[in-house]
Amino acid sequence: MSAVDDHVAPAWVTRRVLLLNATYEPLTALPLRRAVVLLLRGKADVVHGDPSGLVLHSAGTSVDVPSVIRLRTYVRVPYRARIPMTRAALMHRDRFRCAYCGAKAETIDHVVPRSRGGEHSWENCVACCSDCNHRKADTLLSELGWTLRTVLVPPRGRHWRLLVAAEAVEPEWARYLGEPAA
Repeated sequence: MSAVDDHVAPAWVTRRVLLLNATYEPLTALPLRRAVVLLLRGKADVVHGDPSGLVLHSAGTSVDVPSVIRLRTYVRVPYRARIPMTRAALMHRDRFRCAYCGAKAETIDHVVPRSRGGEHSWENCVACCSDCNHRKADTLLSELGWTLRTVLVPPRGRHWRLLVAAEAVEPEWARYLGEPAA
């Protein structure tokens, strides 16, 4: 392994910032660098700073690292009928819990296996722990006598578009996303 492989970027380099519209509705999670540019150009204001109090310094100014920023002017968001299904969004929908036993979910399972005609859709995919996924394998729930803990429906709400792209959600974001704080 070379020295380049051992290099790990500081946490602030990969940090994401929640961008809110002027009406406080969530738009996206953007890189810290883009958020700072919006702040310095006067296009956004800080709503919540970084809980650890990080500050970025340059030769002429310093900026508190934000966690949530809000645009000063309203931006119209085009309507999209269906939210794309991604692993991150599916895990958020199922609250990172196995749909069969309630343990911590690590994988995704097709309720009706694809080999038996099941689709890759919100209505057929669930978050699943690896034990249940292995035990279920290529069988139907009725064959095992299992039941789902919840009804499978596509998520609704604008914040789900944000969760599709976000790997992790900061605790300060919860009130804007309609989720309980972690």
